[in-house]
Amino acid sequence: MQIEILDTTLRDGEQTSGVSFAVQEKLSIARLLLEELKVDRIEIASARVSEGEFEAVKRVCDWAAKRGHAEKVEILGFIDGGISVEWIKKAGGKVINLLCKGSLKHCEQQLRKTPFQHIEDIKKVINQAIANKLSVNIYLEDWSNGMSQSPEYVYSLIETLHTEPIKRFMLPDTLGVLNPYQTFEFCRDMVKKYPGLHFDFHAHNDYDLAVANVFSAVKAGVKGIHCTINGLGERAGNAPLSSVLAVLHDQLNIHTHIAENKVNQVSRVVESYSGIRIPANKPVIGEHVFTQCAGVHADGDSKNNLYFNELLPERFGRTREYALGKTSGKANIRKNLEALGIELDEESMKKVTERIIALGDKKEVVTQDDLPYIISDVLKHNDKEQPIRILNYSLSLAQGLRPVAVIKMEIHGIQYEETAIGDGQYDAFMKALRKIYKVHLKQPFPMLTNYMVDIPPGGRTDAFVQTIITWNHNGHTFKTRGLDADQTEAAIQATLKMLNQISMNNF
Repeated sequence: MQIEILDTTLRDGEQTSGVSFAVQEKLSIARLLLEELKVDRIEIASARVSEGEFEAVKRVCDWAAKRGHAEKVEILGFIDGGISVEWIKKAGGKVINLLCKGSLKHCEQQLRKTPFQHIEDIKKVINQAIANKLSVNIYLEDWSNGMSQSPEYVYSLIETLHTEPIKRFMLPDTLGVLNPYQTFEFCRDMVKKYPGLHFDFHAHNDYDLAVANVFSAVKAGVKGIHCTINGLGERAGNAPLSSVLAVLHDQLNIHTHIAENKVNQVSRVVESYSGIRIPANKPVIGEHVFTQCAGVHADGDSKNNLYFNELLPERFGRTREYALGKTSGKANIRKNLEALGIELDEESMKKVTERIIALGDKKEVVTQDDLPYIISDVLKHNDKEQPIRILNYSLSLAQGLRPVAVIKMEIHGIQYEETAIGDGQYDAFMKALRKIYKVHLKQPFPMLTNYMVDIPPGGRTDAFVQTIITWNHNGHTFKTRGLDADQTEAAIQATLKMLNQISMNNF
């Protein structure tokens, strides 16, 4: 038996709080998913989100068409009288995943329509999609609650739509409320009533049961499973592809097209682009899951692998002793990017190379682990048209004395200088900066709501530091990041990006 895998990292995964992929990052992830990892299908976006999203979708669809992957790229659309259909067609999409209501409560209370009215609306959009040469799959949103609270509605919906030109019926546990027993029962009922239809299952992890529910859905006979890289997704996330893959292959003896040995590579790239760190103990892809620490285990490993199971690290592109090859020098940058499965256009490559050369003055070694962090920092920050610049700053730290910061900066062509004392070097810097904005400019200053320091795995003392800061300004919450060998400098870079982002976007 073979199961289809749809990866929705670029759509549902991007709904993770604080995650937003740049266009080049979306292209890179799409290539990794389809050509390296060999997933069957990818869901890349929701229609009508923004102009920026339209450009990203268009770029991915153009690339996919050139590589023969057009039918593997899917986009979420809505019951909106055909607006989503036009949006997807204009972007170059070939497949619409149509979001319908899978529970009576959602149909009547959110749409304020009768089931008959909703079904008629669905049919109209299906006809419009087919007329525009789009393949159609449908999501039954809130299907899990529909099966619990209004199964007759769900069955009537399928009964009416099963003769329509719908390729797949997708069954989401939208709120992550199912347990494995319910999942098996509900999926089995769907498969038994409609054995000729293709059903996908889409799990959420609110009760930490997403992978277990996937197990049950496949046992019940569904033909497709939805996952995300590293379990990214709204709230507690979606079913992580790495764990689902291991369960399907080892526990259920199910075949997929996935290239297991690329799992770790893709997970690390997505970790860097998303800014969401993989827990060290996360199965299959966690930093420590293939590291044996206890002496008795090490002894058993040397005696006929007494402490091994089927989850051998080599299957997933890893080793028992966690290590990644190192490289240094600008001459090998492209070679190491290729080893990580990352492709960049010439302009992006030029920017990354320049950034690495600049960072090389501060750090002797640039490793493969560092590269995705550098790339993400470069692609998400445009050095052009920066109306706010830091001209000079001095930070002093002496035993027994509070740190002092002196900064000189240029804001829209006018120079300002201030000094402040703080509880730390960065705190002193921020207090001096606030003085400039509040005293000289008479402007409100954003609130720092979260401060996260991140380094590539490996625990090296010479690692680059990625500082990710969350800000709130006039009710708008956003993140900026800085990358440097020095933590304070990384934080200052992130702060400068924040000021320019506010200035250029006027929020």
